[in-house]
Amino acid sequence: MTPAVALLKRNKQPFQLHSYTHDPAATSYGLEAADKLGLDAQRVFKTLVVQADTGELLVAMVPVCNTLSLKKLAAAAGVKKVVMAQPAMVERATGYVLGGVSPLGQKKRLRAFVDQSADAFPSLYVSAGRRGLEIELAPALLKQLLGAGFVPLTASE
Repeated sequence: MTPAVALLKRNKQPFQLHSYTHDPAATSYGLEAADKLGLDAQRVFKTLVVQADTGELLVAMVPVCNTLSLKKLAAAAGVKKVVMAQPAMVERATGYVLGGVSPLGQKKRLRAFVDQSADAFPSLYVSAGRRGLEIELAPALLKQLLGAGFVPLTASE
């Protein structure tokens, strides 16, 4: 059981787990999840960790088929600039390996922002904390658990 699943169970929150066999040769973990689970890629959200010019680490969640707009995230976070965090820093702060970073149950709670498109779905999918395992939950529950804002974050919006 991953820390993300443990958090949901401990708080008695409704969710479903979906697993698939991860292909180590996959170039996009999120797109692989959408494909293997037969899901619309707009409903599968990737968890990205960025570092603000202040040094703060932030979590951004966007559909796996979209690109994060660093400019939009910086504006939402109220900082001048953000860059993708170094992999070692991401793993240290979250307790998860890249490709399996869940927004839930991270070692250190980071400020989180979710692309506003999440609100369009009755449920969405996020990493459960390891490659090949996804959590399906309501967008409102994700927002509540993360204390996240739903804002425009993708480069296409």
